[in-house]
Amino acid sequence: MTTDAIDHAPGEHHLVHRTGWLRAAVLGANDGIISVSSLIVGVAAAPGASASTVLIAGVAALVGGALAMAAGEYVSVSSQADTEKADLAREAAELKRSPAAETRELAAIYESRGVEPLLAHRVAEQMMAHDALGAHRRDELGLADDGESLPLQAAVSSALAFAAGAILPVLAALAPHGAVLYVVPVTALVLLALLGALGARAGGAPAGRAMLRVVLLGALAMGMTALIGALTGTVV
Repeated sequence: MTTDAIDHAPGEHHLVHRTGWLRAAVLGANDGIISVSSLIVGVAAAPGASASTVLIAGVAALVGGALAMAAGEYVSVSSQADTEKADLAREAAELKRSPAAETRELAAIYESRGVEPLLAHRVAEQMMAHDALGAHRRDELGLADDGESLPLQAAVSSALAFAAGAILPVLAALAPHGAVLYVVPVTALVLLALLGALGARAGGAPAGRAMLRVVLLGALAMGMTALIGALTGTVV
């Protein structure tokens, strides 16, 4: 193959770099749609539930759920960031105390991946000379080079994703009281199908399977809460 052919060869296009933010966005929006819609349907199915009760329940679920997502994500990412910082600090100390041993450790990692011993050692030496801590960060600790974890950013993103998913089911609860039990589930299922399709498309996966599983799970959740609301005989 000539140099020109190499220079003009189309680059490969991978989608794996999207999995982090895609998972967080889909999880937040999906949770917002299913949990808030299910609560609205459960309350609406209870005998004697008024329109105002149903709407208040939906708004409370939206606000409480978004704050719960934010708090959970903040705590989770903060713990992750603390662990990463501690591991990097220990690794930096080891590199300063025993660089030769750390070079051998890095070479052993490359050998385990199929690199010949001599070449693995040469690569390890070059990586250590270029960016020792970065090499151990990636290859020993398995941490990405996309910067440190940001708890506040993760918390806000999760809260917004949840609210974005929950807002339309809440608005659907403004429908005439007798129609809420139909309008909210239909709205939720349409949103879930769209979310499944968008998530699959962004990740390069088949859309049909993604849509089917999220719609079935959403329908099951709303069906269960509607049954509970109907059987209680009181507003839940």
